[in-house]
Amino acid sequence: MKDLFRKREFNLFIFILFIIFGVSWRTPSFLYINNFVDILNDTAILSMVAIGQLMIIVTGGIDLSVGSSLALSGMSVALLNQYHPGIPIFMIILISIAIGLLLGSINGLLVSRAKIPPIITTLGTMSIYRGLVFVLCGGTWVSAHEMTEAFRVFPRRSFLGISSLIYLSILIVILFLIFLNLTRTGREIYGVGGNKIASQYVGINLKKIQYIVFTLCGGITGLAGFLWVARYAAAQSETAIGFELQTIAACVIGGVSITGGSGTIIGVVLGAFFMGIVYNALTMINVSPFWQMAIQGFIILFAIIINTVMDKRNQQLMLRKRSFNE
Repeated sequence: MKDLFRKREFNLFIFILFIIFGVSWRTPSFLYINNFVDILNDTAILSMVAIGQLMIIVTGGIDLSVGSSLALSGMSVALLNQYHPGIPIFMIILISIAIGLLLGSINGLLVSRAKIPPIITTLGTMSIYRGLVFVLCGGTWVSAHEMTEAFRVFPRRSFLGISSLIYLSILIVILFLIFLNLTRTGREIYGVGGNKIASQYVGINLKKIQYIVFTLCGGITGLAGFLWVARYAAAQSETAIGFELQTIAACVIGGVSITGGSGTIIGVVLGAFFMGIVYNALTMINVSPFWQMAIQGFIILFAIIINTVMDKRNQQLMLRKRSFNE
């Protein structure tokens, strides 16, 4: 039981249950199945992109361009669908992923080959990609009536009461759980984040790993771009502004160490779901939108403090075990 309570994911799960029962005591409709399905739909895209952000943070980097990459990918395929409505939807999805892979690989090359710090690289590409969105759309936006029906309804198609958006997010979670935990490259990603110098001594190619994580994050973001504009039936130049901060928050709340080396996909998914629960709960109990932003900020800050404390405690436990063994 002590080991269980040391796990951040378990503590976060308990905290989520506490919030659910606390809010449902005041607003019983919060417990309705439809409400939780809505929360899952609202957090599906966040969960997917946060997984990409997780891989980058685990290696000791960060990607501030995911919101702009999402917007550029989404705007590109929305315009493509508008002017070439005969293109099949699966081709639209593949093109969106390809655009994301290209944008992510540019970040990866700048970080791995040019050796520009990730925060500086993605701060620059964030502005470049957002500017390209404005160039593409010319300041206008693609609305619902300019999209084909197949494009608009794809994320909403349901099977057994669950939308394809949720199924896709589950698929991404499963694929990257396997990748990070059962493949050599996945374990090398954690090795790089744990100690860059030591990882190179044992034969891990640092440049390759940095390029891979940024490219994979770009691919996920490209898929998310299509899902975003299709779900909301609108592609705007302001799409996903500030979304990069939400992905970082989901990672931090889920227990990902901001200095790299540790973090799990389950924790990130719980972090995204926690953010969806909080936003939904604050709305249902009629909290002002201005207070909602402040409360969310306090929650993120609180999560960072908890993570820092737990990191220090775990380091002390490891030191005690080493001294005891010696």
